[in-house]
Amino acid sequence: MNRPERPTPVVVLCALLLVEVLALVAAAVASVVMILRGSELPGPLVFMAVMALGIGALLVAAARSLWQGGARWARSPVMFWQVLLIVLSLGWMGVDGSLWTVLVLLLAVVCAVTLVLKPVVAWTLPRPTSAD
Repeated sequence: MNRPERPTPVVVLCALLLVEVLALVAAAVASVVMILRGSELPGPLVFMAVMALGIGALLVAAARSLWQGGARWARSPVMFWQVLLIVLSLGWMGVDGSLWTVLVLLLAVVCAVTLVLKPVVAWTLPRPTSAD
């Protein structure tokens, strides 16, 4: 049985998730640099670095599963992260409506909407085997 072609929205979603992962890695590196420069509050920075790398690893695993297809589990952590980013960015807008805040909001909304598109959902459903 031939494998169906990967839908374009899945490719777009995986690329956007990798952008988010790169931002998380950059945040972790920035936290470590601040610790090494002698921050007065190393505890929160260590937490930030570990949390960013953990979320990044989860998003990489989810993006990999989304890329391969047939794994419904990957949609849940991705959607949870997008909702969290949307809520956080809306809160940030109340304090500082910078370009970065708007970009985070747009990225999260595009990812969330793409995640629920019919081709993406169909791609993540388990594929029937020849025995089915």
